[in-house]
Amino acid sequence: MKCARCLLQLQCLRLVGQSARSAAQRGALLQSASSSQPNALLSTPHQALRGFHGSPAHAKGRPVPAEFIDDDDDEKKRDKSLVAHDDLFERVAKEVKTKATFNKVVDVFIKRDVRRRGHVEFIYAALKKMPEFGVERDLVVYNRLLDVFPKEVFVPRNYIQQMFNHYPRQQECGVQVLEQMENYGIMPNVETKVLLVQIFGEKGHPTRKYQRIMYWFPKFKHVNPFPVPQQLPEDPVDLARFSLTRIANDRDAKVTVHQLPCTDVTESGEQITQPHIVGIQSPSQVELLAKHNPSRPVFVEGPFPLWLRKKCVHYYVLRADPTPPDEKVEEPFDPERCLDYPLQLELDLDRDLGDEESFDVEDLDEGPVFAMCMTGRGDQAVLNQWISGLQENNPILGQVPTLFRLEAGPRELQGAADTESAHYHHHHGPEPETQKEERQPQEEEVTVEEEPRTSQRMKR
Repeated sequence: MKCARCLLQLQCLRLVGQSARSAAQRGALLQSASSSQPNALLSTPHQALRGFHGSPAHAKGRPVPAEFIDDDDDEKKRDKSLVAHDDLFERVAKEVKTKATFNKVVDVFIKRDVRRRGHVEFIYAALKKMPEFGVERDLVVYNRLLDVFPKEVFVPRNYIQQMFNHYPRQQECGVQVLEQMENYGIMPNVETKVLLVQIFGEKGHPTRKYQRIMYWFPKFKHVNPFPVPQQLPEDPVDLARFSLTRIANDRDAKVTVHQLPCTDVTESGEQITQPHIVGIQSPSQVELLAKHNPSRPVFVEGPFPLWLRKKCVHYYVLRADPTPPDEKVEEPFDPERCLDYPLQLELDLDRDLGDEESFDVEDLDEGPVFAMCMTGRGDQAVLNQWISGLQENNPILGQVPTLFRLEAGPRELQGAADTESAHYHHHHGPEPETQKEERQPQEEEVTVEEEPRTSQRMKR
């Protein structure tokens, strides 16, 4: 037994020695290889080193030397590169900005990415560019912008998401689209509701905004008794007729076209453009002017601005100073003049001792207005033609002195000779040209400087 144990111990010691010897040989080999590796690298300088493997995406993004790039390829890469949304509108619609080009820009954005990344910024840029393309009042275009949103992504799944404003940035953008529709008076339709429900759900903020618009818009759609059309007349005569009818407070007022715009050619070949003159006067104004005192002058004042949507027109008035209290004559009201609304009420009501019969109301009489007109050129010569046309129905204008209080209108080009148009000039009806030339120096002597508008009397 002892001999067997001794043999086993000797075999174990032999195995341990062999393993130690092999480990020492391996260490010497590694040391010799590490010490000889720099020399091997130095001895083979032209040997190609093995590079790292890269992914296909990394290989596509490697820079290419400039000498191997073609100009056409460069332009294609620029077209494919991401650009700002404002630049996208400018690049697609270079020549003409119409509804078709606007829809083309939307198509380009939709087809560029399936996931519609950057749709919020694109919709904000489109809302800003809509007035430039003339589609700010087009309901189809607004529905097209709502269609840019991804569908069924921003719909809240439970009441907690509804309570915490699920995807607030996208919901705010949808509300902004509806607010711009509200500002331009565009009423949504059923397609708008279907899109909002698909995008934000039935409890989203844009859907609630849609419900509020559909509640209030029908109530206020026809509340204005004097609506202004969306498209104003392009003809200046028709625009003047519409504007004067809107200003006049009497439906019986008659619009008269004293002169149409035309171009005459003189004997010397010079072209003279005659402006349009359109006036309005009611029967009550004719009666009021017939009762005017001929010793008191009438005034032609203007121009006064009138805004019709985004267009501004100017008009002139023929008026007089307020009648002095000693010359006022109170005429009794005709009870049959208006049967629907009585013009005079005589009520004898019992008053308390504490009631006051006097009211602190300032009654300012600005004087009567006899007629109004609109013209293409508001100088004194053109307005003289208007006064001459009014004399057919108002012969008293031939006896009443007419004074002009004109200001520099925005469409007038005043020269050195036109600076006197702001002064007072007397006019006693239409006169021949020879008489006007003879009276010209006399009129310059009578000319008086213009007073401020607050004054009610004329310096003499």
